[in-house]
This record gives sequence, structure tokens and C-alpha cells, in this order.
Amino acid sequence: MVSALGMTAFLGGCGSTGSSDVTLRLVAADYGDSAANSSQKYWDDLARAYESGHPGVKVKVSVYSWTDVDRKVKEMADAGDPPDMAQIGAYADYADKDMLYKADDLLSIPVQADFLGQLSEAGQLRHVQYGIPFAASTRVLFYNKTLFARAGITSAPKTWDDLAADAEALKAKGVKYPYALPLGPEEAQAETLQWLLSGGAGYTDDIGTYTINSPQNAETFTWLKDELVGKGLTGPVAPGKLNRAQAFSAFAAGEVGMLNGHPTLMQQAAKQGVDFGMVPVPGRNGTPKATMGVNDWMMAFKEPGHKDQIGDFLDFVYNEKNVLAFSREYDLLPVTSSASDVMTAADEDKKLWPFLEELPLAQLYPFGKTSWARVSADVKKDIGRAVGPTGDPTAVLNQLQTTASDAESAQSGS
Repeated sequence: MVSALGMTAFLGGCGSTGSSDVTLRLVAADYGDSAANSSQKYWDDLARAYESGHPGVKVKVSVYSWTDVDRKVKEMADAGDPPDMAQIGAYADYADKDMLYKADDLLSIPVQADFLGQLSEAGQLRHVQYGIPFAASTRVLFYNKTLFARAGITSAPKTWDDLAADAEALKAKGVKYPYALPLGPEEAQAETLQWLLSGGAGYTDDIGTYTINSPQNAETFTWLKDELVGKGLTGPVAPGKLNRAQAFSAFAAGEVGMLNGHPTLMQQAAKQGVDFGMVPVPGRNGTPKATMGVNDWMMAFKEPGHKDQIGDFLDFVYNEKNVLAFSREYDLLPVTSSASDVMTAADEDKKLWPFLEELPLAQLYPFGKTSWARVSADVKKDIGRAVGPTGDPTAVLNQLQTTASDAESAQSGS
């Protein structure tokens, strides 16, 4: 990776930065699963490569786990000291407060035109793009072939009933996590959306109105509570306490029969010799309403006032070779057409082709809603209670719906 970044040091963003002796601060999320492949190493290499061609600019990158990074940026912004750039999970609340630069104020035309159209549109608030796509993924069901064979399971599940029956068979053979259900605070909003889609609904309806407490969603979480969690099929850690990273590590350790995962899990499981398969996420009666897609965002704050330098650095970040280096390091999907075209044609990226094919039709979070950051935070905090021993799925979904509706009303009234 270092050599790839080094080669592009002078290929992207070589224009004048308009000033000298500027330090750009970037807060970014960690996509690694250990210190050895922490995103801090990726960003440090990229920053040094950029600085070698731009002696007047320093780039200081602080990387935090997904559990902490959104909160860290919010604390900095609330204190009136936002970073120059943040690479996090939501942008619209900052854009609505007029804290962000528009994408076309920062990026060169070729770079801006290279983003996948669906992702660029998702980065818009009131038809203006503030969120710059950074990394994308879709989800599939991963299953441990060795554990399936031990339990006498001959095919991967296609429906919820199949999944529950397979989980029962795995439990009978002593599998620690027959189905890992990570509804802990790290990424509960993702696991939740996968289940809502597989139940025929989602966070919003077709016109973008929040429908978190729809009858379909209540049925989905009631089924999870009664048929998986209540029957002891989700493992020793309560779903509300189980984070995605923990679930992935357990899968890589051979302790999980099934879980929903994104491409990064392939590398993690393969490193530890797990023989795994991947199939579409099962739906209530078969194929889900839609595949879930996730896109993470880059954004730039106005407050530090380094527009020219930020734009020049971001042009470099989104150089084709740098996008490919990041995507290949973490088994994620590139957000640019040029890098996607390379990966679709390269045999070395063959394992990602199923995910690349799904992305154009995947359903994303309602990123363009200024309320989404608050709603997402509440889902992370509260959704695990819905499937707990004394949990009431309908009550929890009603509470989340009230939060979402209040946030929308406050926005429309501002």
C-alpha cells in the first residue's frame, strides 16, 4: 500500500494551495480490525505522500473507532473547534447548520464527476451536495461451512424459518453463537436496517417519511425476540451488548454459525482459516425488499477556513490509485466510477464482485435527513432493549418513531 500511495504523491492535487504553513486536521473512522491494519497507518502513509509534494501543508489525522468517532466530531463542533475534515457516518445535521463547505466548492470537476451517481445524490441536502462519499459496502449472510456440516445442515438459509431452524441445529451441536445479532452501540443501525428490509419495510417509506414503528417492523422485531433471542440462539452476549467488531471476531474465531456481514469480514475470516460461504440475506419469505447498502462520508468544515488546501488534499485522496489502495486494504467498495471499473475487471478483486453488483440497487440510510444523526444514535442506544428478556418491541419502535418525528418537526419549524 505504501508504494501505491508513494507513486501517486505527485499525480493528484498538485495545484497551488494558496498559502503555506497550514496544518489540516482530519478526524477519521477506523476500518481495521487490529493495530496491524488500523486506518491510522493508511492515513499516515497517505498524508506523508501528500506532504512530500506540498511542503507548505501538514496533514494531522486522528483515527477513532466507529463506537467513538461520530461523538468525537460532534464534541469538537459543539465546542466551536471542528476539524478541517471529518470522515464519519452522517453529514446532514452539520450541513443544515451551514457548517460545511459544498462539495463543488472543494473538489475539481473531474474528481466530483467520478463519484457514483447514487452516492453523490445521497450526499445532498436540499439538492446541494455536502456529503462526499468515502467508502461503501453492501451486506450478505456469512455462514461457517464447517459448523453447518457438523450440524447436518446441507444448504444455506433462504427464509427466516430456515435461519431459525439452522440456528437450532447449530445450538444443538454446541455452537457458541448460532446466529450473532450485534445490536450494540457500534453499528446497531446497520443490523437493524438489514432486518427491517428483510421484513419488507425499512426506516422510511417510499416517499422518505419515517415509518420506524410500522406494523411490519414491529413484526420483525417481535420475531427476532421470540424466535431467535428468546430461544437462546444468539449466543452468550445479549444482542444489545454485542458490537459488530466483537461479532466479526467471534466469526473469525470459528464461534459463529451465521451473521450478516460486509466485505471486510472475508479477509478477517480467511486469515484465521475459517471455511465460510456467503448468500443473500434471508427474507421473511425469501428475497428481501432490498439489499442494504452503507456509505460513509467525508465532509469539510468551514470554521478553520482552509478551503483551498482542503480541496487540494481531497483531490489527492480521491485519486484512482488511492481509492483502490483503501478499498483493497479493507475489502470495501470504491465510491468512484474509475476505481469501480478497475475492480470489476480485475481478477484480484473477484471476491468483491457480488458486492459491487449489489451496490447500484442497494438501499441506503436516509442520509439526507438532518434528523438522521440523532435517530441513528438513538437506534444504537435503544434498539437492543427491544429483544431483551423484558423488552417490548412495539414500545421501543414507538419511542424511536417519536424521536424521529420530533426531530423532523423541529427541523421544519426552524
